[in-house]
Amino acid sequence: MRRTANETTTQTLTRLIKALDAKHPVTITYTKADGTETIRTIEIYDVTVSAAGDILLKAMDRETGESRSFRLDRIEAYTVHRSAYVVTRPAADDKPKARTTGLATVTVLYPVDCPAVARVQLLADALAA
Repeated sequence: MRRTANETTTQTLTRLIKALDAKHPVTITYTKADGTETIRTIEIYDVTVSAAGDILLKAMDRETGESRSFRLDRIEAYTVHRSAYVVTRPAADDKPKARTTGLATVTVLYPVDCPAVARVQLLADALAA
């Protein structure tokens, strides 16, 4: 288990993007908005940025089978597993959604062979723009 307090946001994001690339599930210890902690095993399928500048992980929750968003800064600890994804993502998640008030996304195109560290830098550059 890795504690996010012991590493930079860039290191955490890089490891989670690598898990996304390899389609490896991640078990996270997450602090909800009300302050309670929960442990979830998720299958990440997208990384976006909110209008407030928070990095969001969009993922399928293995417990409920539903799509959820998790703020990176609220993840206390995580473990990347070696197994494969098992939750089927609904087709509706593949289609562009109508713009939600208060939430902005940043689209960053990566070359096919772009390593995770370079993608994190591209994402950081897109956020700064």
